[in-house]
Amino acid sequence: MVFCLTTLVDDLVQPFQIEASALHGRLVRLGPTVDEILKRHDYPPPVARLLGECLAMTAALAAALKYDSVFSLQIKGDGPVRMLVADVTSEGGMRGYANVEGTVPDDEAVAAAPVQRLIGAGYIAFTVDVGDPERQYQGMVELQGRTIGDCVHHYFQQSQQFSAAVLVGADKTFDGCWRAGALMVQREPEDELSAEHEFTEDAWHRALAFMATIKSNDLLSPDLAPETILFRLFHEDGVRVYRTRPLAFSCRCSRDRAASILAALPPDEIDDLTIEGKIVVTCQFCSSSQSFDDAELASLKES
Repeated sequence: MVFCLTTLVDDLVQPFQIEASALHGRLVRLGPTVDEILKRHDYPPPVARLLGECLAMTAALAAALKYDSVFSLQIKGDGPVRMLVADVTSEGGMRGYANVEGTVPDDEAVAAAPVQRLIGAGYIAFTVDVGDPERQYQGMVELQGRTIGDCVHHYFQQSQQFSAAVLVGADKTFDGCWRAGALMVQREPEDELSAEHEFTEDAWHRALAFMATIKSNDLLSPDLAPETILFRLFHEDGVRVYRTRPLAFSCRCSRDRAASILAALPPDEIDDLTIEGKIVVTCQFCSSSQSFDDAELASLKES
């Protein structure tokens, strides 16, 4: 067994602000958390890499929310990867999974356009669940772009709320452990800026130019602290960092939840799912299983 160790603080969201322009953003670093999520499944490397990017992007987007909720990113398509799902709670609990139903091309075949090669035509959706169906928010747009970053850019282009630039990556390190990272810089509508931080297009393009200098290896490197990356990128304009937010793998499945799902099924469907006197329910997110025997199934039918 390989134990993935990091020498610096990891699995976090690092909020920051560029002092000269009041542009703000988040840097996400995922180490053991993304490694545990991905290694709970036997995904081909291109699929694991894409899901790792979704997890990092989900954490970056969710950190902008100011209230308790579950933020999820979902991508559906007609390619061999039919669905990608990643979500994170306000407390930083993360999980994710991929639904693979076809032959996955190798890394070389998908490198130039992983979204198009793996997912195909489809849509990307962002959902904010505050526990009240009447207050649930969802935004959805058609998939446009070669990469996860491209698709998120397209979503923001369709949104009137704010503009954002994103970088995202995921890969294995030399020790076989998965890492993922995301960098997001956003600007609010001009009418929401304070007088002391008048926004200019030059400031926005300057920030984009700084972002373009970072390499994927630097974004993922366990040898670079988040503060070091941000200082290298934005020190000329001043960068202020705020308290980090921790992230960790956390699945919300349970035996009671599995039982409630079975109890909602018609008796004939329960019979169809029963094999050798039991039903085994496996969580798509964490791959853990719950087994229900004849006596428990009979109780569910009566409930």
